[in-house]
Amino acid sequence: MKELEAVDILLIEDSDTDAEMTLRALKRKGLANNVTWVKDGAEALDFIYRRNAYAGRGDGHPKLVLLDLKLPKIDGIEVLRTLKSDPLTQAIPVVMLTSSAEERDIVESYRLGVNSYIVKPVDMKNFLEEVAKAGCYWLVVNKIPG
Repeated sequence: MKELEAVDILLIEDSDTDAEMTLRALKRKGLANNVTWVKDGAEALDFIYRRNAYAGRGDGHPKLVLLDLKLPKIDGIEVLRTLKSDPLTQAIPVVMLTSSAEERDIVESYRLGVNSYIVKPVDMKNFLEEVAKAGCYWLVVNKIPG
């Protein structure tokens, strides 16, 4: 696989602490150089569809989306629904990275087409390992070049 650090990842997370831990996990695996972090669902959709503050960003979509479920403005389920129902974005791998272990959230996420659903462990070491596995797994499985 080519340089993993060149992969564009969109992290959608409203918690500063969880975002910092996620970035640390990705950095340990050499994946953190091209991560864009947004804090709510509306900003995430603006980024992906190059609207408002992101209207001038370059072409192309993220190669991986790490998505929290409980977000302000537009929640993670609605972001996922929007991405997976649009032919232009439905192929983007989406990993739900959330503290919700509720069965209805898990079932709905998979029904809408999430690629993986990871419940954030409370233990920081496990959290870092799960995030790193999610990022590396989808890059390898989908043979996404850097």
